[in-house]
Order: sequence, then C-alpha cells, then structure tokens
Amino acid sequence: MERRSLLRAAVLGAGAAAFSGSLWRQAAVAYPALPGPGPYGALQPADANGIMLPSGFTSRVIARSAKKVSGTNHTWHRAPDGGACFADGPGWIYVSNAEMSNGGGGTGAVRFDSGGNVTDAYPILSGTHRNCAGGATPWNTWLSCEEVDTGYVYETDPWGVNAAVRRDAMGRFNHEAAAADPVREVVYLTEDKSDGCFYRFVPDTWGDLASGTLQVLREVSGTLSWANVPDPDGSPTATRHQVSGARRFNGGEGCHYRNDICYFTTKGDNRVWAYDASANTLAVVYDDNVAGAPLTGVDNITAADVGDLYVAEDGGNMEICVITPGDVVAPFLRVTGQSSSEITGPAFNPGGNRLYFSSQRGTSGSSRGGITYEISGPFRTSL
Repeated sequence: MERRSLLRAAVLGAGAAAFSGSLWRQAAVAYPALPGPGPYGALQPADANGIMLPSGFTSRVIARSAKKVSGTNHTWHRAPDGGACFADGPGWIYVSNAEMSNGGGGTGAVRFDSGGNVTDAYPILSGTHRNCAGGATPWNTWLSCEEVDTGYVYETDPWGVNAAVRRDAMGRFNHEAAAADPVREVVYLTEDKSDGCFYRFVPDTWGDLASGTLQVLREVSGTLSWANVPDPDGSPTATRHQVSGARRFNGGEGCHYRNDICYFTTKGDNRVWAYDASANTLAVVYDDNVAGAPLTGVDNITAADVGDLYVAEDGGNMEICVITPGDVVAPFLRVTGQSSSEITGPAFNPGGNRLYFSSQRGTSGSSRGGITYEISGPFRTSL
C-alpha cells in the first residue's frame, strides 16, 4: 500500500469522517496534505529584508522590537507573537501579542490607512504574562492568551479605547490560542502542554464572555463529545486532569475557525488538525511523517478567503507554508539569517492582499530583536 494510502487509513481509523460544507473540496479521506508545487511557484532569492518569496511578492518591515514604530511615538513590544487584523473604515489594524514573562507581556496595535500607510501605534494590554497567541471575535475584540500554567484570557479592544478585561470564566490554564465559532456560539481554545486538551467556552450570552461554561473534548471508544470542566480555575487540579476520557493533544498551538471547521496545530507531533463542529469529527490535515514534508515546528495558523491555510514555523527553516484545499503543502516564504527565531502572528488584512507576521527574535536571537513584516502581492482570490 502506498504511503499516502497508509496515512489516510490511519486517519480514518482514528475516527475521522467525511467533511460536509467545509472549505475543503475533498473528503477527509484525502487527508493528510502531501508535498507538491505551491500555488505561487518556487521561492526566489532572498530580498533586502532576507525573505525568500514567490515571484511578484514583496516585503517591508513594519516595526522592530524596542524601537518606535515609524511615524509614531509608540515603542514596539519585545517578542512579538500571535496577531490578527481588524477592519478600520477603509483601513485596518494589526494587533500583536508580546510573549514576555514577569508582567512584561501584553498586546500592541498598528493602524493603517487604506493605502497601507502606518498612521498610529499604541498598546492595548500590558502587565500580563507570556501572551502567546489568541483570536479575534465576531464583535471585533482580540482575545489575548497567557501561556503559563495559571494563565488567563484577556479580552482587548484593538482601537485602544476600552480597557482590557480578564475573562476568568474561560479557564485558567496554559492557554495558547482561541477561535470563535459564531454558528455554535462558542470559542475554541488550545492548551500548550504535552498532554494538553482542546476546549470550548460556551458563553451564557453570545457576545459577552463574562460568564459561561468551559468544556473539554472527550473521546471514548472513538466517539467524541464535550464535557463540562468542573473547576475552570484549575486549582488544585489542572483543568486538563478534571475530566476522564479527555482527548489529549501534544502541545496545542494556533487555531483558526472557518466554515464549520476549527483548524489547530500541535507542535509535539507536528500536526495540523481539523475539528469539524458540524459533523463532530476530528481529522489530521497535515502530518510531517512523509518524505520531503516541508512544514516542521508547526505554530500559528491562519487562512485566506480562498481556503488556503497558512502555517508558521517555530524554528525549522523559518517558513510559512501553505496548505491548499487540494491537499498540497508547500513553502510560501522563508526568512533567512534568523535561525534562532520563530515565525509568529500570520494574519491577512481585510482585503486579503497583505499578510502580516513577525520574526519573534529576529537576527539577534533576543526578544529585543523582534521584527514585524508585511507581505504584499498577488494572493489568489479563486481556485
């Protein structure tokens, strides 16, 4: 049997089922994605910023850690991590976490006009701990997640008008990322532990995260279900140890919801997963246990409107790889000369023609060396 067939059989044997109504045109039996030519062709030699891109794409530096954002009085935070974009009239805002310990964490924002020019930069959260990833909500707030054992989720205002609010009901654990599902009116949450869990928060009122129920995904005899976490505060028993049969994931990282599916990554086994909320099934979208697999050190994840997934690497050869709806995985860009860093915070602007991301430690390998970039070019709008 061919390697692809073996991998497909393994996925199905784990309880995956065909997807319905998703952005993927093929059924889950076509998973996992395999190496092949990407939609934009081969990477070209590194540009002046040290980034290898397909033909027709360009890069520019938006901000550097410990330095003022050009044209503003705001000093960009160290160790930039997870991020997202929000529409701001004809322009947009990019928010970015700071993965710093001992109260040095938080979130900063950069505002752009309709032409992509930086018009402002400012903080929207400060004094927190290791703000790693997070997620945008349908009501235009940014959920910033603390990646410590006693971490919280903070709901922040990308415009910097309203003060950030700690959302205790969303649980206290080693938070990584969040993704809102407006159909089921829940927020999915990943946990960065080698025996971590996959959670969802069910607000009492959609649009208000002040109260609600934290649930964890269970798997018993191959059947998935959601169970309430008795004590979301996680003390004295960690949330991941409170429910028998909780489904374990090896180091949960980024997550992104689109069309009934929450895609999320696990760094311990280097996989990209797809939880189909409509069918209540789980499948492996990508597994690096394939010859020539380009994607290693999976981390933050986002998606383009056309359906392509973009996955950033923590280490590896510093790439953002694209996984197409046709189950092909290929490098989209590579950052050179920054082997002691990691790629974080990929996010598209509302128009889908600019991609933002950061190199967390830049060329220096230090949190002070972080660099936030913008990629422009002919991102495809149809398959």
